[in-house]
Amino acid sequence: SSKQGNADAQSSLGWCYDNGVGVAKDEKAAVKWYAKSAAQGNAYAQNNLGACYYRGTGVTKDERVAVKWYTKSARGGDANGQNNLGWCYEKGTGVVKNESEAFKWYIKSAEQENGDAQNNLGRCYASGTGVTKDEKEAARWYAMSAKQGNAYGESNLGSCNLNGRGVAKDENEAFKWFIKSARQGNALGQSNLGWCYDNGIGVAKDEKEAVKWYTKAAEQENPDAQCYLGACYENGKGVAKDARQAVKWYTKAAQQGDVVAQYNLASCFREGAGVVKDNKASIGWFTKAAEQGNSHAQCYLGSCYRDG
Repeated sequence: SSKQGNADAQSSLGWCYDNGVGVAKDEKAAVKWYAKSAAQGNAYAQNNLGACYYRGTGVTKDERVAVKWYTKSARGGDANGQNNLGWCYEKGTGVVKNESEAFKWYIKSAEQENGDAQNNLGRCYASGTGVTKDEKEAARWYAMSAKQGNAYGESNLGSCNLNGRGVAKDENEAFKWFIKSARQGNALGQSNLGWCYDNGIGVAKDEKEAVKWYTKAAEQENPDAQCYLGACYENGKGVAKDARQAVKWYTKAAQQGDVVAQYNLASCFREGAGVVKDNKASIGWFTKAAEQGNSHAQCYLGSCYRDG
């Protein structure tokens, strides 16, 4: 029926090629069938075609064309298309950044029970992106997302519980949501779960378990976890002391802009801990940390300039 022009069948065939279901995975073939279906107005296929252009899978990456198809999909009522279009407007990807427009599309998608959009809407309320900041509304949308099993929603709701933002502070509840998120492989949830084990928040303190979860998150490039893991190796917390491993993880986090990691890495270069002593590199990392407002780095640099 796909060859006879049935848009739903064409879209389904595209999905099969996209995911290697019942047929060898073929991203170019996926694009071909998505495009045939999308041209007939199938909103699901339009979103998937937009995603191919967004990622550059099976077709040359083109964010503007991605936005074109996301827009068609969103206007056709597809919840994923609406969420993806909102993301593009929020980030200014393929379209002029417009936070109010992002919020508009997130809410349309979230009202269709899209868990990603509900989480994104929570972020908007938490940060005042495209809407007046409202921590209670943020927590409410995170909770909707989390209850659908969305890993980002779970982690963000856990953070609300941990810090008493928009809900009553409850460390046990925070741990509950972090572990749900972490078990789904979410790096943010894994990092937060590691923090709970590291500090005995909502669970008995267990430094080895902390290292386990920090490592999972760090390997997914989470900068907080990379910095925490570096500190574990530096101090022998939950793992054998290893200055070289500390430097490795501090470097990864520092290169992503983590200010604590930048300061710690600068200290390693200054002391020659886990790395060859290098005053120039040390000053470079202290400067980056200082420029981000780290008072210890600012103080150290001040003394360096004063004392020559």
